[in-house]
Amino acid sequence: MPNTLPPDWPHRSEARQIRARPHDWCVIDHGAGPQVLLLHGAGASGHSFRHLIPALSGWRSIVPDLPGQGFTRAGSRTRFGIEPMAEDLATLLAQEGWTPEVVIGHSAGAALALQLSTLIPLRAVVGINAALGQFEGAAGFLFPLLARALSITPFVPSVISRLWGTPSKVRSLLDNTGSPMDAAGVAQYLTLVRKAAHVDGTLGMMAQWRIDRLMARATQLTARTLLLATAGDRIVPPRISRQAGEMLPRADYLELPGLGHLAHEEDAGAIAGAITGWLAR
Repeated sequence: MPNTLPPDWPHRSEARQIRARPHDWCVIDHGAGPQVLLLHGAGASGHSFRHLIPALSGWRSIVPDLPGQGFTRAGSRTRFGIEPMAEDLATLLAQEGWTPEVVIGHSAGAALALQLSTLIPLRAVVGINAALGQFEGAAGFLFPLLARALSITPFVPSVISRLWGTPSKVRSLLDNTGSPMDAAGVAQYLTLVRKAAHVDGTLGMMAQWRIDRLMARATQLTARTLLLATAGDRIVPPRISRQAGEMLPRADYLELPGLGHLAHEEDAGAIAGAITGWLAR
């Protein structure tokens, strides 16, 4: 197990540190059966699937922290965009001999899953509250620009980590997702926010993320896809998934009531049931 993980980190005993160029990956490898790859969203880590992993019984869950986030050390800060990150994931999978049938991505992880589907054969892609739309209005221009500026400014990640690394601020951020979080979940996100390297990796990802390029090729993304949205999501409203589903050639749309953006942390049983039910059909 990686010695950098806190003693109480979810699935710590099943985590490994793997060197696959250009990154030092932290990967949870749980269970047995057909393989499913789980990709977290921006600002999270593989820990966000802590409840979904056991709920996907009968599957072998491969769960990496994305480059620069969580406990994966980025070997290159130029490879935080959708395309290079998918390439580096494909390299990791090939090196370890992993052949996932399904990729489940949450939020930005869903965009990464779709890009990965162009590089490796997959049975299906699942997006949970998939971030497949642009920021609206001025935010569409200013947010990526701001992230780019912050990501190349010395000391900014450390400052953000100190300013936002308090229980009250982290709980406020999580409450804004529409998903209530228990004390353990808040503490785990607090651990991440207090890591300047994690903040730096998140800012780098935001700065280099170009969802417009991915969706401009939507007709070429032919993997069977489920876009699973939740009505209480305050970060990525369900209409984003509905609109994306109209653009993708082989997509189904399913909306669940009452859950927020972190639905897989809030009610893993409902999310697992929806996914496995769809796969069975």
